[in-house]
Amino acid sequence: MSGGRDDLCFLAVGFAISLALLPLLSAVDPGSLQDFCVAVKDPNNSVFVNGNLCKDPNRVTADDFFLSGLDQPGNTSNPVGSKVTLINADRIPGLNTLGISLARVDYVPNGGLNPPHYHPRATEVFLALEGKFYAGFVASNPDRLISKILNPGDVFVFPAGRIHFQYNIGRTAGRAVSGLSSQNPGIVVVANSVFGSGIDPSVLARAFQMDKELVEQLRKKF
Repeated sequence: MSGGRDDLCFLAVGFAISLALLPLLSAVDPGSLQDFCVAVKDPNNSVFVNGNLCKDPNRVTADDFFLSGLDQPGNTSNPVGSKVTLINADRIPGLNTLGISLARVDYVPNGGLNPPHYHPRATEVFLALEGKFYAGFVASNPDRLISKILNPGDVFVFPAGRIHFQYNIGRTAGRAVSGLSSQNPGIVVVANSVFGSGIDPSVLARAFQMDKELVEQLRKKF
């Protein structure tokens, strides 16, 4: 039982720090909350833009701003050995239009990886709770890696739109909490997008200067 209380304590501290730091990052959605919005004249074929429809304020309850269960670890039984549990307006309706979301990330020991990815609409504040992380992001103009070894209690910022990763090099399971400056940050996992989106193998072979046969092998993994 003490382990469960410790989990709740760690997550509470992580949540508080993440929310405290987010205003410093101007936690506001500057534009669209989706990748694109194609104009349509038929209202029957349209969708709501930038968030969700709002509930009548007179019918709002505390449960609209509440979620339990984040003390439970995510299932890390997958090829990369990590699990991201995103808390956004789909999970807590009261987050709608507030410009923030939260994620718990779990990692297996000795190599749990949140693979290189980026959030097109959000800066991320990452708080390490357990484990030891090699983490970093790729800056542009010129491209260069900015990285750091993170221990429990360390905080690292991943700017919006920058490819970043976290790799648990510790011998114990890793845990972290991330605050994101958008209610719908979006995520593009680099390997999945490049090799799993259907780009012609000839394009990838030329871009990565590798044989087309190797490209085909990589595509089968994603």
